Amino acid sequence: MNTPATETGTLNRERLAALAQQYEPDIVRFLRDLIAIPAESCQEGPVIVRIRQEMEKVGFDEVRIDPMGNILGRIGSGKTVIMMDSHTDTVGVGDPKEWAWDPYQGKVEDGYIYGRGSCDQRGGMASMVYAGKLIKELDLTGDYTLYVVGSVQEEDCDGLPWLYILKEDGIRPDCVVITEPSKLGIYRGHRGRMEIEVHLRGRSCHASAPERGENPIYKMARVVQEVEALNGRLHADAFLGKGSIAVTQIRSLSPSLCAVPGACSIHLDRRLTAGETKENALAEVKALPGCEDAEIEILTYDTPSYTGFRYPMEKYYPTWVLEESDPLAQAAIQTFRSLWDRAPVVDKWTFSTNGVGSMGLMGVPTIGFGPGEEEVAHSVVERIPIRHLVEAAQFYAAFPLMYLKQKTGLHV
Repeated sequence: MNTPATETGTLNRERLAALAQQYEPDIVRFLRDLIAIPAESCQEGPVIVRIRQEMEKVGFDEVRIDPMGNILGRIGSGKTVIMMDSHTDTVGVGDPKEWAWDPYQGKVEDGYIYGRGSCDQRGGMASMVYAGKLIKELDLTGDYTLYVVGSVQEEDCDGLPWLYILKEDGIRPDCVVITEPSKLGIYRGHRGRMEIEVHLRGRSCHASAPERGENPIYKMARVVQEVEALNGRLHADAFLGKGSIAVTQIRSLSPSLCAVPGACSIHLDRRLTAGETKENALAEVKALPGCEDAEIEILTYDTPSYTGFRYPMEKYYPTWVLEESDPLAQAAIQTFRSLWDRAPVVDKWTFSTNGVGSMGLMGVPTIGFGPGEEEVAHSVVERIPIRHLVEAAQFYAAFPLMYLKQKTGLHV
């Protein structure tokens, strides 16, 4: 019987690297299987089934699917609870003519796997599942419980699955690792965001005599210019960068194309940097010239998951930053150093992740480390380096023991 790693006090990184490399074909095959299953938000059922098959095949201690449809694979039953997340939904493909290859084929070429979801975010899942196999085979166990989570509905409403998991699934982890693409860097936060709508009313009339009515589109055009100006004067943070606001949609309500509309609305994407709050962001919009009589609201997400489960959430996704001195950040940095004898890049994401739920809303210390390049997410050239998949599996397998060391001071 192997001696647990917590007793030997050593991590044989050469053996870990060799075994991870040995499983490269299996990781690639699994990821290609996942890419081949189209699963946008609220349609994740088939990909959840495929993940369950692989978790059971590699030897997870328990695999379950919660009422929302998130899959949770468990390894170990120790005191310290570590959770790792990969969302299982993807965005759509858009215009298929933009793609130079079948987005669901999982093309392998020049050391990359191409396709929708390869980078965002199924690569993280493939690496995590095989990290579980590495933990089992190398006995990298200890006084911890590891949950590998495949979450749902992230692309529609980031943070929602983790709000549900942490409030309803009866698990309170010591930390969460988000596996969104980070180029194998340690990412310790990102800006928050809000979805805001501004509604203006006018007075409808026949378009042949527009002077009889009041066109809200003209009023809204002035508001749009003020939003553009507001973007230039928003607060900046040394680490996260500047807050931003952008008009992403304009709609009007008219009885006919031959009529002046009676109402006009704009959708605002508001990115919140450190120091900005929901209340301040709303107040800034309300104070814009032209918004004196506007109705301004934060939207609510209330779409059922693929299981038919509803869990409404306000579309406010808080900013979060983990200090680099935090034990969790230090554990991630030391895990990287122990594997590759160099310092990792420590940075932040430009986009938003489920960290807005785990840490932003629920206060659970959260860190990011993922295979793939953020820049190609949601693009028609989405891809992931195969090398990243193998190295990420090593990191996820080694991290739990390093986190125990940082958290408890034990020699592991």
